[in-house]
Amino acid sequence: MTTTPFMTPDQSRLRREEAARRRRRRRIGIALGLVALCVAAAAVIALGNHSSPRHRAGTRRASVSHGASDAAHAPALSPAGLPLAHPALALGGIEDPAADPIQLSFKHPPRAGLLFNLETGQVLWQRNAFKRLRIASLTKMMTAYITVQSTQPADKVLVTKAAVQAAGSKVGVLPLHKHVRTETMLYGLLLPCGNDAAIALAQHVSGSESAFVRRMNAEAARLGMGCTRYSSPSGYVDLGNYSCAADLAVLAHVDEAQHRIARITHTLSAVMPFPIKGGKLYLYNNNPLLIYHYPGTTGLKTGFTDAAGRCLVATAERHGVKLGVIVLNSDAPGTQSKQLLDRGFEQVYHLPRVTEPPIPPGA
Repeated sequence: MTTTPFMTPDQSRLRREEAARRRRRRRIGIALGLVALCVAAAAVIALGNHSSPRHRAGTRRASVSHGASDAAHAPALSPAGLPLAHPALALGGIEDPAADPIQLSFKHPPRAGLLFNLETGQVLWQRNAFKRLRIASLTKMMTAYITVQSTQPADKVLVTKAAVQAAGSKVGVLPLHKHVRTETMLYGLLLPCGNDAAIALAQHVSGSESAFVRRMNAEAARLGMGCTRYSSPSGYVDLGNYSCAADLAVLAHVDEAQHRIARITHTLSAVMPFPIKGGKLYLYNNNPLLIYHYPGTTGLKTGFTDAAGRCLVATAERHGVKLGVIVLNSDAPGTQSKQLLDRGFEQVYHLPRVTEPPIPPGA
């Protein structure tokens, strides 16, 4: 046989046929791989589309930040890491400030604020409604809520050393190791912003301040307050203690539904029986709308620390229309709240203008 480095014609033909078969097999393999990839992708998409709406909403909400541009959707967990329920008051229109029926700009606006219908939740005006800010003694709105849920007015609260030594604003004459009626303590908590009353009530309800704070955070989650975290029953220490206007609207709604809280925060001054010399305790409300007799004022709470600035949650009712207003870190909480409430009653609900005593500038 003759040996040659070149293929014969038959060998060349066979080599070409084999190469063609290999190319066909490769093309078929690639096509099958692409089909399998498409099927897998379709399965993933279908699985995502059929996952529970609650899971998808939780994933979307969990990505929400807590700055000035916060979306209206609450996160899946509270800042304390607890599962959130639906808010106790649904705020209509909270996602669209441009559509607010009241468009009001202040020369020196509060850092955040809200005007809303206390019963329906309809938002009438808003500014940074989901911005997390220090809230000072507005914290006591939750302390009061838990207290009325857990006690009777005649229950006796022990005045402890920790209560007497409380810093900041106080009732100031709590008698050490004596017992004081719960209702008297509530007046001391809500009118003069008594930090001593807050500590005494927390210890009475939960056994310790820390246990009471845990309950505060649990209650906030149960009420759907997605940007609120508490670190004390008084709000005197700002570290780790914050909320937002939207959450405070929810809390104002549930507080006003409590007869005991509504009665107390509607009171300008009170004289309460007290186990001290003379047997009486004189208390005065700090709410500027009550002090200056804004028509229809029904409550609710003031707050101030250097970090929080001047804060006010106020409620008012005229001709059956119940409005709530919140201003946080405001130069003039009383004046700004009055302007917002006036516009709400007159421009949105078309109620007749009423004669109002003036509120001093900056109040």
